[in-house]
Amino acid sequence: MTTDAAARPEARRRWSPLERYRRSLWILTTRDLKVRYSTSALGYLWSILDPLVMAAIYWFVFTVVFGRGVGHEPYIVFLLAGLLPWMWFTGAVSDSTRAFTREAKLIRSTTIPRTIWVARLVLSKGIEFVASIPVLALFVIFAGATLHVEALWWLLAIPLQAALTLGIGLLVAPLVVFFRDLERAVKLVLRFLFYASPIIDGLGDLPEQLQFWGAFNPLAGIFSLYRAAFFPEELDWFAVAISAAMTVLFLIVGFLVYRASIRRVLKEI
Repeated sequence: MTTDAAARPEARRRWSPLERYRRSLWILTTRDLKVRYSTSALGYLWSILDPLVMAAIYWFVFTVVFGRGVGHEPYIVFLLAGLLPWMWFTGAVSDSTRAFTREAKLIRSTTIPRTIWVARLVLSKGIEFVASIPVLALFVIFAGATLHVEALWWLLAIPLQAALTLGIGLLVAPLVVFFRDLERAVKLVLRFLFYASPIIDGLGDLPEQLQFWGAFNPLAGIFSLYRAAFFPEELDWFAVAISAAMTVLFLIVGFLVYRASIRRVLKEI
């Protein structure tokens, strides 16, 4: 009895709030992934099929039909290095519009911080992105691209993108509860942002007078970090600094909006 009584406080001390959050986040994330793939015959392939089809279409259009004047060779690697992280970003932000409405009863009945319902989306889509890296590696090998030491900057790009996506998700998720039309508006903004981001081309392909303003796209610097692994000339530290600053800004604004609205959100859902 004495041993058990002494062990219980030790167990409670081991389970700090941060540890409980981390465990809950992982449980919810793995649940989402299992549900998503258990109901699909192709499973993992669906996470990479969409960007592969998009890459094939854009490669054909810009290389075969129009004659490419943007990007670098091999262009298919250039495309995938932008499309794969874009799918992570757009998937997480789009799903965040339903983060508080899809499982309203479960959210109301739990005591864990409600930020976890957005964080799990960012993490699950991030895991899918990491799972697609071997596919990119195959294209790098077969297309004859060169892997440079700048690939180490992926260690900065991944957490930077995760933080940016989390900040935007925390901003969007509670607002959609009050303004349901915002869900459709977000989809339109994401569609516009796709063409306004350096995915099909790079920052250096923009007209010189637009390159400065193009760097203020928060994804521009992050994508340049990804592409630098294969095209070192794509690395733009000015754009990276802008992306880092805007990531911090979105995180702050997202958390402020979340904290100010979460009580009303719980009443609305």
